[in-house]
Amino acid sequence: MADVAHAGAPRAPWSARCGRWLIYGLLGLVCLYYLAPLYVMVVTSFKSLAEIRTGNLLALPVDPTLEPWSKAWSSACTGVRCRGLQGYFWNSVQFAVPAVLISTAIGALNGYVLTKWRFRGSNLFFGMLLIGCFIPFQVILLPMARTLGTLGISSSLTGLVFVHVVYGIAFTTLFFRNYYVAIPDELVKVARIDGAGFWRIFFSIILPLSGPIIVVSIIWQFTQVWNDFLFGVVFSSGERQPLMVALNNLVNTSTGVKEYNVDMAGAIFAALPTLLVYIVAGKYFVRGLTAGAVKG
Repeated sequence: MADVAHAGAPRAPWSARCGRWLIYGLLGLVCLYYLAPLYVMVVTSFKSLAEIRTGNLLALPVDPTLEPWSKAWSSACTGVRCRGLQGYFWNSVQFAVPAVLISTAIGALNGYVLTKWRFRGSNLFFGMLLIGCFIPFQVILLPMARTLGTLGISSSLTGLVFVHVVYGIAFTTLFFRNYYVAIPDELVKVARIDGAGFWRIFFSIILPLSGPIIVVSIIWQFTQVWNDFLFGVVFSSGERQPLMVALNNLVNTSTGVKEYNVDMAGAIFAALPTLLVYIVAGKYFVRGLTAGAVKG
């Protein structure tokens, strides 16, 4: 009976099926076009220089080698130093992790205050804070440099943490404020009646409900901080520079033979952390952004 029912079910019109396959085909072509640079980077990083010069750009490596990866990590020249990207990679880890965590924590606290503990002028304060989302990086270079010099943390990883925390607070506050608007105010009112204070409500009620938006904030901030080049090149120097600055120096080093395989391996090293973050937590990103879109 099931086969008879299935056989009798109306099929989609021929034009609809053709339109669907056309859409799938176009999406497939777009995916191939988008992934082509990544494919070239990966296959080139496993080729020797001789194979790169004589072979095809899109061809798979005939004799795969890990030597470019090893050299990019430990002995490639980034300017006058030939110590690879290893030290700079850990520099980026040392300032990216605290910058992301601190800016996320401050953003959560700001969003909580601006939605559940409103004060006179809170909307004006939030509007002024949002201006920080639209200020170009270049505008704050000089005042930030003077501030870091006054605090005595210029050309240091601590200075980079400070810069990224300050610049990221506007974005994280926006995320958490829009998310907390959707949390019923009655929860906070009931907690106040029961005697809970500011911090007890935050840690016991608000924060446990903030998982999706915390993931959004971490992904956003980590991507911005890890991939930043301008702040790194301006506010750091020498061996304290982040990975993106070292990668730029590696690619633009003009001494010796141009080693494209080493450059590609270095670029993949730089991209791996953000790629892993999106693979692990990417499905929560859109979910967290849309969770506070509708109140109620």
